[in-house]
Amino acid sequence: MRRLWHESIRHYLGWIGFAVICMFIMAAASAFSAYMMKPIVDEVFVAKDPDMLWPVGFAVITTFLVKGLANYGQSILMSYVGLRIIADTQNKLFAHLASMDLAFFHNSPVGTLISRFTVDVQQMRVAVSTGLTGLGRDLMALIGFVFVMFWQDWELAAVSFVVFPIAIYPIVRIGKRIRKVTANTQEEIGFFTTILTQTFQGIRVVKAYGMAHYEGTRIAEVVERIFKLNLKAARTREMSRPIMETLGGFAIFIVIVYGGSRVIAGDTTSGAFFSFITALLMAYDPMKRLANLNVSIQEGLASAQRIFAIMDQPPVIADKPDAKAIEHINGHLQFKDVHFSYSADIQALKGLNIDVPAGQTVALVGTSGAGKSTILNLIPRFYDVTAGAVTVDGMDVRDVTLESLYANIALVSQEVTLFDDTVAANIAYGRQGASQNEIEEAARNAAADGFIQDLPDGYQTRVGEQGIRLSGGQRQRLAIARAMLKNAPILLLDEATSALDTQSERHVQSALAALMKGRTTLVIAHRLSTIVDADKICVIHKGQVIEHGTHAQLLARSGTYKNLYDLQFTDKDRAVTPQTTEAG
Repeated sequence: MRRLWHESIRHYLGWIGFAVICMFIMAAASAFSAYMMKPIVDEVFVAKDPDMLWPVGFAVITTFLVKGLANYGQSILMSYVGLRIIADTQNKLFAHLASMDLAFFHNSPVGTLISRFTVDVQQMRVAVSTGLTGLGRDLMALIGFVFVMFWQDWELAAVSFVVFPIAIYPIVRIGKRIRKVTANTQEEIGFFTTILTQTFQGIRVVKAYGMAHYEGTRIAEVVERIFKLNLKAARTREMSRPIMETLGGFAIFIVIVYGGSRVIAGDTTSGAFFSFITALLMAYDPMKRLANLNVSIQEGLASAQRIFAIMDQPPVIADKPDAKAIEHINGHLQFKDVHFSYSADIQALKGLNIDVPAGQTVALVGTSGAGKSTILNLIPRFYDVTAGAVTVDGMDVRDVTLESLYANIALVSQEVTLFDDTVAANIAYGRQGASQNEIEEAARNAAADGFIQDLPDGYQTRVGEQGIRLSGGQRQRLAIARAMLKNAPILLLDEATSALDTQSERHVQSALAALMKGRTTLVIAHRLSTIVDADKICVIHKGQVIEHGTHAQLLARSGTYKNLYDLQFTDKDRAVTPQTTEAG
């Protein structure tokens, strides 16, 4: 609650203050409506005074009008506060998650993160709104009714309230149980969202392998667990009702027996008694809501605890306090005795040394799992080295700001990421404000303009989630166009043409050659034909460079590179391969 107050609630004290004023007016009007029972009974029905009809009637109308307007005001104000807290929390949560490193996302299921933004934040809003409203509106109303009850008959009021302290212990116990159940439910909902996301994204595989029934069984198991937890929460939440109903019944029983005897004895008037019992009955609703308030707050606190647990995780990779922003770089890359491990027992890179002079192209080749992608990931600091250093123009990448580092790097991966936006927006991603002419020029250079023009809305066609409405080759060409438009001095290509057909690949080869000219380019390639013109080729094996040199030099050595090359090409292939200029 202190954390919620500090990070969310206190920023809206002005709005809450106006809401409290409305709550006070509403509570006063409610209490006055109960008090009005005394003149209604005594002056109108008992004394039968006709002069009191109109004043009492207008007083009732005015009271309920004021009560309605005050209730409207506090409801709107508290809704604003609750919805603003949702928006603020979601923005803060996204900003924090965006700063987290890749390892965090690899270890956190997508569905769990999404549930924090939706279910948990919504529960937290309910707790804040309900908590503030309950403590304001219901508590003030209850105080007003209690004041009327003691004003009319303090002895009867004291007797009738003896039974209610008994409810405190079970209500506190119920709140603790509901908090635990809510936390477990939210975990299951996160897991449920993850399964649904994975199933829908991989629906082609699910259908192709006939696993729809299996996935349905998995989802049904999670749904059943969520059902049982929700049912348990409902049972726990409703336990307060019989407690309050029973205690309310005892209180009314005492009032009728004891208060009735006082009226019969002439110690109080019928009007005072009816005013008292009206106040008691009207106090019953806010009293029940206050009893349930702890349950609602505990549900919200369970969600808030899950949100704050993520927000309290600092990013492993972040700017140093004295990090410098780099603006114009040449692009000289060096790996100096680099060691890197994904886990304590698996070392991916072992004393790696690579020099990539500015403006040159260096290709990384080797078998799967050799460490090629890891090398690429260390340049933009997706991961940090365990030992050694990665430098750009002599500066350790850990000593420069991440924002300026990203601004100088363009990446084209074999795993193309497109967003459910227009073709133009996906190409311009990373260079906001690019003109339509620049976007189209980048598309032409990437051999993408032709198929884009054939789309229903051209450059304004939405590509769907992950570019589902495009073919693999089309997605790859959009990714290449994106890198071309960014125009960064350092270019990272991870199998950049892997999804292209032969004709499209030939079109892109010349475009990539033009893009790479004058830029520092690090290329990962499995098709060795695409990197024969690289300035240097490094053969990676078990996290180390075991061979390096030009294509011709490595072939002449008859080592690992030549063996890899011989596995891919026949004598006829080798005769035409040197004509290829694309850099993968």
